[in-house]
Amino acid sequence: MNWNEIIFFTIFLAFIGLMMYIDLGVVGKNSHIISFKESISWTIVWVTISIIFYFILKLHGDWIHGIDTMERLKYITKIHDHQIKIEGLDFETAIQIYRNNLSLEYITGYLIEYALSVDNVFVMILIFLAFGVQQKYYKRVLFWGIIGAIIMRFIFIFLSAALIQEFAWILYVFGLLLIFTGVKMFITRNKEDKMETHKHPVVKFASKYFSVYPRYVKQNFFIRKAGKTYITPLFIVLLVIEFTDVIFAVDSVPAIFSITKDPYIVFFSNIFAIIGLRSLFFLLSNVMDKFHYLKVGLAALLTFIGIKMLIHDWLKEIGFTTAHSLYVVLAILVVSVLASLAFPKKENV
Repeated sequence: MNWNEIIFFTIFLAFIGLMMYIDLGVVGKNSHIISFKESISWTIVWVTISIIFYFILKLHGDWIHGIDTMERLKYITKIHDHQIKIEGLDFETAIQIYRNNLSLEYITGYLIEYALSVDNVFVMILIFLAFGVQQKYYKRVLFWGIIGAIIMRFIFIFLSAALIQEFAWILYVFGLLLIFTGVKMFITRNKEDKMETHKHPVVKFASKYFSVYPRYVKQNFFIRKAGKTYITPLFIVLLVIEFTDVIFAVDSVPAIFSITKDPYIVFFSNIFAIIGLRSLFFLLSNVMDKFHYLKVGLAALLTFIGIKMLIHDWLKEIGFTTAHSLYVVLAILVVSVLASLAFPKKENV
């Protein structure tokens, strides 16, 4: 990291922290059931902020890496493998091409992560129902779950970026993993998900190594009784959500690396998507059944991204750009949503 990257990154994290404090510490200070109106309001807020960030990158994307010379621009473009041609251009023209491409990489990565987050919503609902968590405590668990997810994504993304720069063949491993996940998701799309809480590995681990209080105690993660500290079942639910996010990150993070090798853009698109996931959770929890073809779309999306990673050199040769990736991602998502609305799921009689 140079100083420009450290400053930009610090400002970004400070802003995210401020917004989350306003969300939970001010607006949502008291535990309550999130209404449809509140969830759609926060969804609009986070989507709007994400789009504003797109325009910031489009206008000043060079601020991230402190690009102020043609040599610096060529260096950054090379190490992050940006799909742009700037040879023979003057600096002003080249930097604008770089900004445009960077903003496209960000918004494409954001759409991919946001779409894959929908599948995460399915699992989170299953977790809350299986553990019998009261709806008014959902927001608190998801808030701290996202804090943990930000830390884990930071480690995972920058470690993956370092490995990719050192060992380019890792991209092929990621590609095969995504194809496998996509095919598996398609095959199991109609399978009814069930969870036996007592058999979950996180529950077994927590029960073995921690003192677990036998029941929920309001919104508390910890409780102290007779001089002894216990974790509550709500904290175990939080651990299960964190564990689940790590599993999802194995798919979603490599997916964005198919669009950009810049770890900062991968991180920014990831963070905006997973923060928006919490409001998306409350928005979708009552209407998820209406989008029954979305899993098919996500399976197609993962498979496309996996194939793209396997043949990325050939795609580069034929001029397949970030914009083309964005068009394909949008097409897959739009078709799956429209198909769900045009051919509604038949109710079992």
